[in-house]
Amino acid sequence: MNLTRRMLMGVAMGGYLLSAGAAMAKTELTFWSWRQEDKAFYQDVIKKFQEKEPDISVKFETYAPENYQTILSTALAAGRGPDVIQARAYGNLEAIATPGYLLALDKQNVPELANFPDSALAAETLRSDGKVYAVPFAMQAQLVVYNKKILKDAGLNLPKTWDELIALCQALKAKNINPFSNGTATAWQNETIVGGLLSSMIGKQFEADIVSGKANFTDPRFVNALAKLKEVSQYFAPNFTGVDYPSSQQLFVAGRAAMFAGGSYEVANFKSQNPTLDLGVFPAPVLKAGDEALIATYYDGGYAVNAKTEKKDAAVKFVRFLATPEYGTAFTNTLKNLSPIKGIKIEDPITQDVAKLADHSMSYLMLVHFRYQEPSGSVLLQSNVQKMLAGQQTPEQAAAEINKGIATYYKPFQK
Repeated sequence: MNLTRRMLMGVAMGGYLLSAGAAMAKTELTFWSWRQEDKAFYQDVIKKFQEKEPDISVKFETYAPENYQTILSTALAAGRGPDVIQARAYGNLEAIATPGYLLALDKQNVPELANFPDSALAAETLRSDGKVYAVPFAMQAQLVVYNKKILKDAGLNLPKTWDELIALCQALKAKNINPFSNGTATAWQNETIVGGLLSSMIGKQFEADIVSGKANFTDPRFVNALAKLKEVSQYFAPNFTGVDYPSSQQLFVAGRAAMFAGGSYEVANFKSQNPTLDLGVFPAPVLKAGDEALIATYYDGGYAVNAKTEKKDAAVKFVRFLATPEYGTAFTNTLKNLSPIKGIKIEDPITQDVAKLADHSMSYLMLVHFRYQEPSGSVLLQSNVQKMLAGQQTPEQAAAEINKGIATYYKPFQK
């Protein structure tokens, strides 16, 4: 009996030690992002991932968007940083991929890359070696978000041309309604406003001419579009030059403005803060009837793996999960952002509208083409438009300064 009891106790103790060892062996990943407003979504995603991979846990951490790239680059340069990185695309991706901070991805270690169109993968590709370094997560669009109830109650219709937009703003103002909630105190917002309001006037042909070197930013098409922006800025938030991004969002969420020029990614945030909002979207107004109405589109970023992580296998498993149609469908329908993953099902009517508008689009110009070198086209556009709307520059002067900065490295402008 004593021998039997000792044997049973030994088996039980062995089982305890095995289970304790398994618990100790659980891998914890850190996952960094700049999307604080998406935290609840990612926590839910992590739960679903852990149901499939119970031996891996994921800690989601966020940082302020304006500081994220600096914080991330500093950590990676020091050989630290997170295991999984929500990385931005284009030039910002190159800034952390070029020094070797990211693990190269291919269809061997991440077969799910086959789920993406080439254009999405190109946004996450390092131009110098042609390798992909992140799984794309969203196609974003710059357009105009509007409050359907405000326009309906005022008996007003959506504008298609620029003159109709100005007339709409005047009619709203006459009814003591703020037409736009936008402010310009947060520099990067000036670029989103340009994309949301001027894309149809700037046009795809201008984009092609800029890329080929047939035109530069002093072109009348670009200067005249900036002049139109200056014209409509009188209908932005009261004292708009001192209104920052969070304040402009809150004005719209509170129903104190009819429109918000910015990203399609704003919709989910607005609805989460005020579920009673009935929202719609429309493209940048055209200069004259018959012109093609456009939105500005780009790929927002991707999910990357830290090349120096000691938990590479677990990190790759998580990134692969973030590349599945299951994830893409949840991402699209929860965050109202378009996942570029093939085979997703879009349930949300506004996101369906964005997808339709994307059939007529141009690139979000500076991000896609001129955010690879310094001074970046985005910084030049943001700062000079900010000055122009504050009355410190003319549209011609703003365009000339933008062109001057890009010409320091862009050879077609040096002719």
